Formats: sequence, C-alpha cells, structure tokens
Amino acid sequence: MIFGPGSASGIYLCTQAVDMRKSFDGLSGVVSQHMGRDPASGDYFVFTNHKRDRLKILLFDRHGYWVLAKRLEEGRFNLPLSDEAIRTGQMTLPWEELMCIIEGIDLRSIRRFRRYALPRQQSQAENKKNADS
Repeated sequence: MIFGPGSASGIYLCTQAVDMRKSFDGLSGVVSQHMGRDPASGDYFVFTNHKRDRLKILLFDRHGYWVLAKRLEEGRFNLPLSDEAIRTGQMTLPWEELMCIIEGIDLRSIRRFRRYALPRQQSQAENKKNADS
C-alpha cells in the first residue's frame, strides 16, 4: 500500500512555507538540504504553501517518487506548530494527525486518549548518527 497507516516509517511536516510549483526534484531538494533527511527513505514528507491552502506529500517507494497534492477551494490547513517545530523547520506527525490536517480538523480542539503504540524503529541514517555521537 502506497498511502496508508503503517506504510511509512515516519511522517515529517516541513513547517516552513514551500513554493508549490516545486515537484519531485524540488521537493526532494528541500527534504535533503533544509530538513536534513533522505528523501528516498520511504518516509512521508508534507509541505504547505504560505497561505496554507495547498498541501503536497512526497514519498518514495521501491521504484520512484510520488507527489500527492491537495488544493483547498475554501479554508486552510491547520498545522499543529510548536515553538521547536518553527525553530527547526520540521516536525514529526503520527498518521492520525496527518489525516486530521487533511480533513480540516483543528488538532487543538480535540482530546487525545493514550493508546499503545509499537516502538518506532530507527532508520539506518538515525542509527549511524547515534553511533557516531
């Protein structure tokens, strides 16, 4: 499954506005240069424009890149931005929060109950980074 829960090891939201004219190469450049991640890792990378009425998701499967795009005809995407996310330019999202953002649900107005989750496996890049430290 290309797009669904469990199909990616991580979902990363770029908290800085991105030019929505960018496609495969431009978005993968943002991922590698500004977010410091590997665009071919299989993770989802989520981008919005300045007005937050457009959203793109970049992902890589075994054969190449996918770009999923959504344009809102009315309203804007509500992003759960923290001070740290704004400072670093990125944040990690769980699948459910990504779906809420896409569906227009304001994450500040919902109540979350604790649920069991499997421990997240570190990517090879993170393992290497931790070993070098």
